[in-house]
Amino acid sequence: MKMGVQVLINDPTKLEGIRARELDITKERIEMILATGVNVVLCSGGVDDLCMKYFVEAGAMAVRRVKKSDLKIIAKATGAAFLTSLTNMDGEESFDASMVGEAAEVAQERICDDELILIKGPKARAAASIILRGPNDFYCDEMERSIHDALCVVKRVLESKKVVAGGGCVEAALSIYLENFATSLSSREQLAIAEFAKSLLVIPKTLAVNAAKDATDLVSKLRAYHNSSQTKSEHADMKWVGLDLFEGVVRDNKKAGVLEPAMSKIKSLKFATEAAITILRIDDMIKLHPEDKSGGGRSYADAHAAGEL
Repeated sequence: MKMGVQVLINDPTKLEGIRARELDITKERIEMILATGVNVVLCSGGVDDLCMKYFVEAGAMAVRRVKKSDLKIIAKATGAAFLTSLTNMDGEESFDASMVGEAAEVAQERICDDELILIKGPKARAAASIILRGPNDFYCDEMERSIHDALCVVKRVLESKKVVAGGGCVEAALSIYLENFATSLSSREQLAIAEFAKSLLVIPKTLAVNAAKDATDLVSKLRAYHNSSQTKSEHADMKWVGLDLFEGVVRDNKKAGVLEPAMSKIKSLKFATEAAITILRIDDMIKLHPEDKSGGGRSYADAHAAGEL
């Protein structure tokens, strides 16, 4: 059969009737969908020319070979249902008007060299697409990764509902606080805390080096500002000071809008600490056999046999 169905019949004269009925079933399904007022149908498979004829006659648009991931996003934005079959719980086929979504406009537009189907003004929830254009695929791939990272940052901010100043501000403030805290202890823990405080300065130093700035000078100024903010109440506003890597100075990063999600910062500190603790827990020492300088050139097997390994 035309739709790929195999039928075993005894009377060849009934074959045309079966073919006609097959087409009628498809037509009934399309009419069932269009009867609810639908004028745009998107499906993951192909659309036969005969089926497309029914849509064209009804003044509806049928879009074929849409990715399932895109269909789910469109259904979520427009309030439509993502259907794998028209069969209901009673074993019959039905299509309810509640399964239909709504959008202000669905149009086919040409952008650069591609023809795109644009769905504008979805009613269920706001949605937007970002179209990237560049000189080649590598450039577009890099832009896509950058935008993905930026969107993930926004996602983390919305999840935690907290942000902190960026540009090495948090690390410098923590370093100063831990150094002062370490001096309050009289045990050997003081050394561990002091080293932890020192290691936190790697972040602002690396930022400055990557920006081709004087890391020593910038980090010294950053530490001085944060020390004043923690020791002098009149300088409490200096706690937002971080690095400005464009100008090579320190500035109030809260006013400048250089912010980071607090959740990511906390997780980074936790994971780095756990990694350091894991390494310090390894107390085994691997000792290599000293090199034989006599020039004898004994093999590993000879040394092992002699009991030297």
